[in-house]
This record gives sequence, C-alpha cells and structure tokens, in this order.
Amino acid sequence: MTEDGGRRGRHETEEERADRMWGELIQEVRVAQTGVQILFGFLLTVVFQPKYDRLSHSDQVIYIVTVVLGACATGALVGPVSLHRLVSGFRVKPRAVRLASRMTFVGLLLLLATMTSALLLILRVATHAGFVPYLVAAVVAWYLLCWYALPLWARRRHPVRPGDRAPDLPPGGPGPGRRQGRT
Repeated sequence: MTEDGGRRGRHETEEERADRMWGELIQEVRVAQTGVQILFGFLLTVVFQPKYDRLSHSDQVIYIVTVVLGACATGALVGPVSLHRLVSGFRVKPRAVRLASRMTFVGLLLLLATMTSALLLILRVATHAGFVPYLVAAVVAWYLLCWYALPLWARRRHPVRPGDRAPDLPPGGPGPGRRQGRT
C-alpha cells in the first residue's frame, strides 16, 4: 500500500505482496538448493577416494576451497527456510522477504564460486592441460551472462514506472543486487 492507504501495481497490500514474493522466492531457492546440495554431497565423497592422496598440493587446496565454498553456499541457500521458521508469526514478513532475497543472492554468488572451483579441479585432474583456465573462464562467462547480465539487461530494458517502484528501493532506481518492483 502507498502512504495514503491506496494500492498500486497488482493491487496488493504490503502483506499480500510479501506473501506472493515469499512463495516466488522459495520456488527459486528450491532449484538452487537442489543443485548446491548435490554438488556439495559429491564433493564430500572425493576426499575418501584413493586418488585424493595422489592429487598435487595445489589441487588439494582447490578441493578444500571448493568444499568450503559449497558449505557456505548451502548455508546461504538453506538460510531463508530457517529465517521463515524463526520469524513466522511475528508479522515481519516484508522484512524477512528482503533478507531472504539477499541471502539467496549471496548463495547464488557462492554457488557460482563453488561451481567454478569444482570445474577447475575436475578439469585439472582430468586433462592436465594448459587450456583449463581458459575453458573455466569461458564457462564462468556463460554463467555470468545467464545468471546476471541477461536479467540485468531485461531489467534495464523494461524499467518499472515511477509509481510502480517497490517501496524498499531508492528514488533513483535499483542499485546493485536490488530487486525490481514487480518480482
């Protein structure tokens, strides 16, 4: 609702909007959670394989970094579930949705880093070739295009009208990492 009590956009109250956005966010998080949990589970088994002891020190460091990134990504992407459970019934859903959205964004960044380091490790072990960093860079560029560049391009191409701006955004428009009005 606007300050004068009127409705805007989809004609939702602040609570209705928060409920809708929460549902959308949880659906999005389910996709990312599944991917990060499968990757993290796989990573946890690698250290118990006989070949792990034969990895170079550099590859073992990459592995450890990858596991830690995977653990952090899992925490950030499961975080919204815990947040919802702990604040449910306290009438803070709009704030909880904003916080959960930020945790999800951080979780996706950590998932990107986890996937990058896992790909680097796997390709280094599988090929021992000098082109591996370039191949990993190309894949990371693809992720960045799909996950960030295209969505940001779409957001800029189809801006929200000033009256439809989300209440938590500054008057100049969204900054880095902020949601657009109609999500």
